Amino acid sequence: MMTISYEYEGALYINLTNRCDCRCVFCLRHNGHKGSIYADDLWLEHEPTREEALENLLNRDLAAYPEIVFCGFGEPTYRLEDILWLVDEMKKAVPQLPPIRINTNGHANLISGRDMTPELQGRIDVISISLNGSTKEEYCAVTKPRDGEAAWEAMLEFTRRAVRYVPQVVMTIVDQNKTPEEIEACRTMAEELGATLRVRSYIED
Repeated sequence: MMTISYEYEGALYINLTNRCDCRCVFCLRHNGHKGSIYADDLWLEHEPTREEALENLLNRDLAAYPEIVFCGFGEPTYRLEDILWLVDEMKKAVPQLPPIRINTNGHANLISGRDMTPELQGRIDVISISLNGSTKEEYCAVTKPRDGEAAWEAMLEFTRRAVRYVPQVVMTIVDQNKTPEEIEACRTMAEELGATLRVRSYIED
Protein backbone atom coordinates (compact mmCIF):
# COMPACT_ATOMS: atom_id res chain seq x y z
CA MET A 1 0.00 0.00 0.00
CA MET A 2 1.74 3.18 -1.10
CA THR A 3 1.01 6.63 0.27
CA ILE A 4 -0.37 8.98 -2.38
CA SER A 5 -2.06 11.31 0.08
CA TYR A 6 -1.73 11.78 3.83
CA GLU A 7 -2.83 14.16 6.55
CA TYR A 8 -0.52 16.35 8.60
CA GLU A 9 -1.63 19.02 11.08
CA GLY A 10 -5.09 18.98 9.53
CA ALA A 11 -3.96 19.61 5.95
CA LEU A 12 -3.95 17.09 3.08
CA TYR A 13 -0.57 16.36 1.50
CA ILE A 14 -0.13 14.75 -1.93
CA ASN A 15 2.91 12.61 -2.77
CA LEU A 16 3.33 12.12 -6.54
CA THR A 17 7.04 11.47 -7.04
CA ASN A 18 10.24 10.44 -5.30
CA ARG A 19 12.40 12.06 -7.98
CA CYS A 20 14.56 15.02 -6.95
CA ASP A 21 17.42 16.94 -8.53
CA CYS A 22 18.92 17.90 -5.16
CA ARG A 23 20.60 16.10 -2.27
CA CYS A 24 19.98 18.54 0.59
CA VAL A 25 22.22 17.86 3.58
CA PHE A 26 19.26 17.86 5.98
CA CYS A 27 17.06 15.53 3.91
CA LEU A 28 15.95 12.36 5.69
CA ARG A 29 16.15 10.37 2.45
CA HIS A 30 19.94 10.07 2.68
CA ASN A 31 19.78 8.07 5.89
CA GLY A 32 17.71 5.27 4.43
CA HIS A 33 14.36 6.70 5.52
CA LYS A 34 11.28 5.85 3.49
CA GLY A 35 9.08 8.22 5.45
CA SER A 36 9.23 11.21 7.76
CA ILE A 37 7.40 12.84 10.63
CA TYR A 38 4.56 13.34 8.18
CA ALA A 39 3.90 9.75 7.14
CA ASP A 40 5.58 6.39 7.66
CA ASP A 41 6.08 5.31 4.07
CA LEU A 42 6.36 7.93 1.36
CA TRP A 43 8.61 5.85 -0.89
CA LEU A 44 6.37 5.05 -3.86
CA GLU A 45 6.22 1.60 -5.44
CA HIS A 46 5.61 3.47 -8.69
CA GLU A 47 4.64 7.00 -9.57
CA PRO A 48 0.84 7.06 -9.56
CA THR A 49 -0.78 8.09 -12.81
CA ARG A 50 -2.80 11.29 -12.66
CA GLU A 51 -5.94 9.13 -12.81
CA GLU A 52 -4.78 6.98 -9.87
CA ALA A 53 -4.01 10.10 -7.86
CA LEU A 54 -7.37 11.66 -8.68
CA GLU A 55 -9.25 8.54 -7.62
CA ASN A 56 -7.34 8.55 -4.33
CA LEU A 57 -8.12 12.23 -3.73
CA LEU A 58 -11.81 12.07 -4.62
CA ASN A 59 -12.22 9.35 -1.98
CA ARG A 60 -11.49 12.03 0.60
CA ASP A 61 -13.70 14.89 1.77
CA LEU A 62 -11.55 17.52 0.09
CA ALA A 63 -13.66 20.46 1.20
CA ALA A 64 -13.01 19.56 4.84
CA TYR A 65 -9.30 20.40 4.74
CA PRO A 66 -7.96 23.91 5.42
CA GLU A 67 -5.28 23.41 2.75
CA ILE A 68 -4.16 20.91 0.09
CA VAL A 69 -0.39 20.63 -0.33
CA PHE A 70 1.64 19.01 -3.10
CA CYS A 71 4.77 17.91 -1.27
CA GLY A 72 5.71 14.30 -0.51
CA PHE A 73 9.14 12.67 -0.68
CA GLY A 74 10.52 14.21 -3.85
CA GLU A 75 10.38 17.39 -5.93
CA PRO A 76 6.70 17.71 -6.90
CA THR A 77 7.28 19.90 -9.94
CA TYR A 78 8.69 16.90 -11.81
CA ARG A 79 4.93 16.25 -12.09
CA LEU A 80 3.81 19.87 -12.49
CA GLU A 81 1.63 19.27 -15.54
CA ASP A 82 -0.11 16.47 -13.64
CA ILE A 83 -0.48 18.70 -10.57
CA LEU A 84 -2.22 21.37 -12.65
CA TRP A 85 -4.50 18.74 -14.22
CA LEU A 86 -5.36 17.39 -10.75
CA VAL A 87 -6.17 20.87 -9.47
CA ASP A 88 -8.49 21.47 -12.43
CA GLU A 89 -10.21 18.13 -11.87
CA MET A 90 -10.55 18.65 -8.11
CA LYS A 91 -12.07 22.07 -8.71
CA LYS A 92 -14.64 20.52 -11.06
CA ALA A 93 -15.58 17.97 -8.40
CA VAL A 94 -15.38 20.34 -5.41
CA PRO A 95 -16.33 23.92 -6.31
CA GLN A 96 -15.30 25.19 -2.85
CA LEU A 97 -11.84 23.62 -3.00
CA PRO A 98 -9.47 24.70 -0.18
CA PRO A 99 -6.33 26.70 -1.01
CA ILE A 100 -3.67 24.78 -2.96
CA ARG A 101 0.01 24.97 -2.04
CA ILE A 102 3.13 23.53 -3.70
CA ASN A 103 6.30 22.98 -1.67
CA THR A 104 9.14 23.13 -4.20
CA ASN A 105 12.85 23.69 -4.70
CA GLY A 106 12.01 26.24 -7.40
CA HIS A 107 13.54 24.25 -10.25
CA ALA A 108 10.33 23.65 -12.22
CA ASN A 109 11.45 25.70 -15.21
CA LEU A 110 14.91 24.12 -15.13
CA ILE A 111 13.37 20.63 -15.02
CA SER A 112 10.79 21.26 -17.76
CA GLY A 113 12.94 23.44 -20.00
CA ARG A 114 10.27 26.15 -20.23
CA ASP A 115 8.58 28.81 -18.09
CA MET A 116 5.76 27.08 -16.23
CA THR A 117 4.83 29.99 -13.96
CA PRO A 118 1.96 31.45 -16.07
CA GLU A 119 0.16 28.11 -15.76
CA LEU A 120 0.07 28.46 -11.97
CA GLN A 121 -2.32 31.41 -12.21
CA GLY A 122 -5.82 30.67 -10.90
CA ARG A 123 -4.73 27.21 -9.78
CA ILE A 124 -2.06 27.59 -7.11
CA ASP A 125 -2.74 29.85 -4.12
CA VAL A 126 0.55 29.47 -2.26
CA ILE A 127 3.99 28.36 -3.39
CA SER A 128 6.74 27.63 -0.88
CA ILE A 129 10.25 27.70 -2.36
CA SER A 130 13.36 26.36 -0.59
CA LEU A 131 15.95 29.14 -0.47
CA ASN A 132 18.33 27.41 1.96
CA GLY A 133 21.14 29.96 1.69
CA SER A 134 21.93 33.64 1.35
CA THR A 135 24.63 33.08 -1.31
CA LYS A 136 24.96 30.70 -4.25
CA GLU A 137 27.98 29.09 -2.57
CA GLU A 138 26.01 28.32 0.58
CA TYR A 139 23.00 27.21 -1.46
CA CYS A 140 25.06 24.73 -3.45
CA ALA A 141 26.80 23.44 -0.32
CA VAL A 142 23.49 22.85 1.49
CA THR A 143 21.26 21.81 -1.41
CA LYS A 144 23.79 19.97 -3.62
CA PRO A 145 21.74 20.54 -6.81
CA ARG A 146 22.43 18.41 -9.87
CA ASP A 147 22.89 21.55 -12.00
CA GLY A 148 25.15 23.40 -9.57
CA GLU A 149 25.10 27.19 -9.63
CA ALA A 150 22.64 27.19 -12.54
CA ALA A 151 20.07 25.76 -10.10
CA TRP A 152 20.55 28.77 -7.78
CA GLU A 153 19.91 31.18 -10.63
CA ALA A 154 16.93 29.12 -11.82
CA MET A 155 15.39 29.12 -8.33
CA LEU A 156 15.69 32.91 -8.00
CA GLU A 157 14.26 33.49 -11.48
CA PHE A 158 11.39 31.06 -10.79
CA THR A 159 10.54 33.03 -7.64
CA ARG A 160 10.73 36.34 -9.51
CA ARG A 161 8.29 35.02 -12.11
CA ALA A 162 5.99 33.14 -9.71
CA VAL A 163 5.07 36.29 -7.77
CA ARG A 164 3.30 37.55 -10.91
CA TYR A 165 0.89 34.63 -10.94
CA VAL A 166 0.62 33.19 -7.41
CA PRO A 167 -1.05 35.23 -4.64
CA GLN A 168 1.36 34.12 -1.90
CA VAL A 169 4.99 33.20 -2.54
CA VAL A 170 7.10 32.13 0.44
CA MET A 171 10.80 31.31 0.53
CA THR A 172 12.02 29.01 3.29
CA ILE A 173 15.28 28.28 5.06
CA VAL A 174 16.14 25.76 7.75
CA ASP A 175 17.56 27.41 10.88
CA GLN A 176 20.36 24.87 11.36
CA ASN A 177 23.77 26.62 11.56
CA LYS A 178 22.31 29.97 10.45
CA THR A 179 23.48 33.19 12.10
CA PRO A 180 20.98 36.04 12.65
CA GLU A 181 22.87 37.98 9.96
CA GLU A 182 22.49 35.15 7.43
CA ILE A 183 18.78 34.87 8.21
CA GLU A 184 18.32 38.60 7.68
CA ALA A 185 20.23 38.41 4.39
CA CYS A 186 17.82 35.67 3.27
CA ARG A 187 14.85 37.79 4.37
CA THR A 188 16.09 40.76 2.38
CA MET A 189 16.66 38.60 -0.70
CA ALA A 190 13.18 37.08 -0.48
CA GLU A 191 11.53 40.47 -0.07
CA GLU A 192 13.45 41.92 -3.01
CA LEU A 193 12.03 39.10 -5.15
CA GLY A 194 8.50 39.90 -3.92
CA ALA A 195 8.27 36.92 -1.57
CA THR A 196 8.20 36.53 2.22
CA LEU A 197 10.66 34.46 4.29
CA ARG A 198 9.72 31.59 6.60
CA VAL A 199 12.36 30.11 8.89
CA ARG A 200 11.80 26.39 9.47
CA SER A 201 13.12 24.46 12.46
CA TYR A 202 15.60 21.69 11.78
CA ILE A 203 14.04 18.27 12.36
CA GLU A 204 16.37 15.85 14.11
CA ASP A 205 16.82 12.46 12.42
